Amino acid sequence: DSRSISVCTMLVRRCSFRFGVHAVQRRTVFTRTPIVLEGREPQRWEKGDGGQHGLPDFIEKWDRKSFYTVGYVTALSVPPIIYYDWNYGWHIAGPLWGILVGAYWWLGLRDIRQTRHAIKRNFPVLGNLRYVFETIRPEIRQYFIEDDHSGTPFSRDRRALAYQRAKKMPDTVPFGTRRNCYADNYEWINHSMWPTVVPPENYRITVGGPDCKKPYAAALLNISAMSFGSLSEQAITALNLAAQKGGFYHNTGEGGISPFHRKGGDIVWQLGTGCFGARNMNGSFSGDKFKQTIANTPTVKMIEIKLSQGAKPAHGGILPAKKLTPQIAEIRGVPMGKDVLSPPTNPAFKGAKGLILFVKHLRELSGGLPIGFKVCLGQPHEFLAVVQEMLEQGVTPDFITIDGAEGGTGAAPSEFSNSVGVPLTEGLTFVNNALTGAGLRDNIKVISSGKVLTGFSLVRQLALGADLCNSARSMMFALGCIQSLKCNTNKCPTGVATQDPELASGLVVPDKAERVASFHEATVKIAMELVGAAGLTHPDDLRPHHIVRRIDQNQVRDYERIYPTMDAGALAKGTTESPTWSRWWDEATQLRREQEAAGLAGLTLDDTPSMH
Repeated sequence: DSRSISVCTMLVRRCSFRFGVHAVQRRTVFTRTPIVLEGREPQRWEKGDGGQHGLPDFIEKWDRKSFYTVGYVTALSVPPIIYYDWNYGWHIAGPLWGILVGAYWWLGLRDIRQTRHAIKRNFPVLGNLRYVFETIRPEIRQYFIEDDHSGTPFSRDRRALAYQRAKKMPDTVPFGTRRNCYADNYEWINHSMWPTVVPPENYRITVGGPDCKKPYAAALLNISAMSFGSLSEQAITALNLAAQKGGFYHNTGEGGISPFHRKGGDIVWQLGTGCFGARNMNGSFSGDKFKQTIANTPTVKMIEIKLSQGAKPAHGGILPAKKLTPQIAEIRGVPMGKDVLSPPTNPAFKGAKGLILFVKHLRELSGGLPIGFKVCLGQPHEFLAVVQEMLEQGVTPDFITIDGAEGGTGAAPSEFSNSVGVPLTEGLTFVNNALTGAGLRDNIKVISSGKVLTGFSLVRQLALGADLCNSARSMMFALGCIQSLKCNTNKCPTGVATQDPELASGLVVPDKAERVASFHEATVKIAMELVGAAGLTHPDDLRPHHIVRRIDQNQVRDYERIYPTMDAGALAKGTTESPTWSRWWDEATQLRREQEAAGLAGLTLDDTPSMH
């Protein structure tokens, strides 16, 4: 009836009015433009700058005068409070109030007199809140703000996966994927309608070229280079015991072979620019020390010459004399009381030719162990110059480890860590194509090093050209690392990346060794299940076209289309159709000539006898 219609009309008008008010309020907050409905008194928050909360800004109003005013008032209140508390209270409040007032004056006067922080001088006492919040900001962000997928360098869900597999906890995902399959850069592996099962004997890859007398059957996933010094002795011991239990190798890092690397696990001895463990007193390479170390360490299975690492390519290092302990001095073969230098380049050789001759020299000294080198790719023609020297000298390394710019380290200059070096995907595909184009790929194994934590990340690297992979930080997570980002402060709370004996003692070696082995086993197992899901029976059968990447909302490409594979022998024969590759190859030839002319090609071995 007409009465009902009138009531409904009135309700609609009231609802519309209220909705309009709320809409105006929302608009006011974000546009900072005060809008007042006609006939309505503006609210307090609508006056002035629309986005202001209307609360007084205590920090801006606080100054030295305010500090003294509050200080005098509180100081004058101390005697009566003490008197009242002494006669009528519990004899606690008065002294406590006096202590608080004294602390207030002490902190404020200290802030005013110091000259390093303007915030503290201008806002005594309260200014310290900035530094308190700045100190706890990383923890607040990690535990309360970041979501499961946004943390860096490893997201929360990736870290959680490592913890679950290390502890043998359920690692399944309920209710389907939480990832946006239509987001740019989303990746997946194309499965087969007829999946297979990868036999266990295909879980290992033999490293050793035609000149290697002692080839090594390596696991698909291994512990990447981490030195004693960067990690605690407990962490190194746990990693080596895990390598023994799980049947994978443990890279020593450039700091030399410590007693904690000699716990039974296979090791890859990384020979860095400091030649630690195989050096003369003047820092040059010592063949005698090298052979002695090999003879005393039967668990050394391969030798890796370090040219550069992804976290700080082309950057040396220094261990100050004040941080040099007798134990580290003995391990590295350096004298006490002096700074320990790791130069940017290796003192044992010069140029591309020198590197290849040094590979041959170490192979002879070691009795035929697999010899390789580690590099983060930089200028492409320089790597191609090394490839040309392999063809010229008839000598090839048994393996090449490719590190990406996203690699980790305990400490590195920000610019080197963030802005130097080729990322792993581009570096790996380049090296694979370079060796294929030179006709050398079958004789050299390629090892990928960088951010391998899941089974898919392992399979992805194998598909892009790696034969096996190294990982450091995923193994640290298995040890208990919580990504506190304090590796460079010697205050790692889990005892992994520290030399503080109190912190390191918190790491229980047998338990952590078991966890690392469990993580490795579970990760390799799921990776081989993915290989089987693709319809393959061996990881060597993986190819770039098995991995697909979403370019944008409407376009996907497999990696064969993104990084086409070079035809075998195309570079050596001069039949490549890529003008870029042809230009790089010609530049490599010119570089070798320039190095020869300048005397920068060959070995620079020092015959000075070792004094250790």
